[in-house]
Amino acid sequence: MEVTDSDSINIRSVIEHQLAAFKKDDAQGAFTFASPAIQAQFGTPENFIQMVKTSYPAVYRPRSVFFEKITTVQRNITQPVLLLAPDGVPLRALYFMEKQPNDIWRINGCFLVSLEGK
Repeated sequence: MEVTDSDSINIRSVIEHQLAAFKKDDAQGAFTFASPAIQAQFGTPENFIQMVKTSYPAVYRPRSVFFEKITTVQRNITQPVLLLAPDGVPLRALYFMEKQPNDIWRINGCFLVSLEGK
């Protein structure tokens, strides 16, 4: 799938809005940016935000955020984002993005990759 400039802007906006919702502890707001599959997996906004708090502190409360160039990972449109975790550890978050039938982008997973040793 070809990613247009408009797609890139929209993908970044979705991630930025979800990060802003996490910063405000807005579980419902953050949940709206997750894909239907992610929403089904966690069931409620509260379950979702609790998982992020516990398993993804760098996503929940990043000290800094830097967007890299969109790429494809295992046939998934992927937005790499450099994050500085609350403890000062740099990480790369790989956001798997999914375009919905209404052309709205949603986050369909996030994987953290260590940058240590690079």
